[in-house]
Amino acid sequence: MEVIYPSTALAKEQAKVKQAAREGVVRITEHGSAAFVFCSEEVFEDKIQEAVEEAMMLQNIRNAIKQGREDYKAGRYIEGTEAARAETMRRHSSND
Repeated sequence: MEVIYPSTALAKEQAKVKQAAREGVVRITEHGSAAFVFCSEEVFEDKIQEAVEEAMMLQNIRNAIKQGREDYKAGRYIEGTEAARAETMRRHSSND
């Protein structure tokens, strides 16, 4: 959970704000409204890495859905459990 401090805490409670920023993102408010975010370099890098990984996962999902739609339109699909099982076995044995 992100911590919220008023901007005055930057001057009055520096150690507390810095410690919170080492652990996660700190939101700084001015006059009761969101104004800034503050975090350590390590937290910042972690947040960037998380965003990159999420974006890559979403793109992979989009690509899989697009490919699935193209395969369906082209007739590259299998109907039924038995047919799916047989195709799985065929593909597995062809990889040996």
